[in-house]
Amino acid sequence: MKLAMLGLGRMGGNMARRLLRAGHAVVGYNRTQAVAEEIQKEDGLIPVDSIQAAVEQLVSPRVVWLMLPAGEVTGQTLQELQGLLSKGDIIVEGGNSNFNDTMRRAASLASAGIHLVDAGVSGGVWGLAEGYSLMLGGDKQVVAGLRPIFESLAPAPDKGWGWVGPHGSGHYVKMVHNGIEYGMMQSLAEGFEILQSRQDFDLDLHKIARIWQHGSVVRSWLLDLAERALEADPQLKDVSDWVEDSGEGRWTVFEAINQEVPAPVITLSLLQRLASRQEHSFAGKLLAALRNQFGGHAIKKPRP
Repeated sequence: MKLAMLGLGRMGGNMARRLLRAGHAVVGYNRTQAVAEEIQKEDGLIPVDSIQAAVEQLVSPRVVWLMLPAGEVTGQTLQELQGLLSKGDIIVEGGNSNFNDTMRRAASLASAGIHLVDAGVSGGVWGLAEGYSLMLGGDKQVVAGLRPIFESLAPAPDKGWGWVGPHGSGHYVKMVHNGIEYGMMQSLAEGFEILQSRQDFDLDLHKIARIWQHGSVVRSWLLDLAERALEADPQLKDVSDWVEDSGEGRWTVFEAINQEVPAPVITLSLLQRLASRQEHSFAGKLLAALRNQFGGHAIKKPRP
């Protein structure tokens, strides 16, 4: 099957490579042309220098896969594609878009007879070797017609991918997936900090992670990644404690509130990420000042 991949960043580039190695023909467009040329040399990508050129390389019904950042760039690219594609063509949107945006965009494309499949994609930098988890929303029959592509990207033809519901549901499921990920990561981080704080035991955190990888009820891929990080830098001396978030955790918390579903673990894990970015907490200063005001408790002076 031949398709176009728009956006050859770390994830999109590795997805293109996996498809090429499975025997698919892939036309690739990236703003940085050198990236496409590198994949061409290594795996046989067909590089083009514009979105229009990518579309012109395909035969109807065309399949165009977007792996672009959520937000304005994805919206603009979909608008451009709507003017280039024809009735019956298919766009697979694999970025972490907000599901509300996806539902609106799907309706707009449908007015022109263009199908949108929203693909929640998980796998990170390991997807090239291990395969990607794919959560697919849209018309069920359209998804079924793209089975060869999904089977090639997934960990196995019958594992790790599937249609989950109508337009927007693929990105919705991926959003909640990432919210769960926040909570799991926070739990691991807190547990290892408790271990690290017991200085008199002189615990080897890397060794403990390796023990837990086999037979333990907390064994997981995230634990495997923690083990790798601790092996490379046992005290994480070269890692800042600033933790970024890409948006899906926030959207999960908003949705939990909208649906009146209590989600304290996911919510607190998101707030911890925000707290990690504060060199100095004004709230903490005010708390200290209040304790001094009502109880005469000592105040520590700021460090120089």
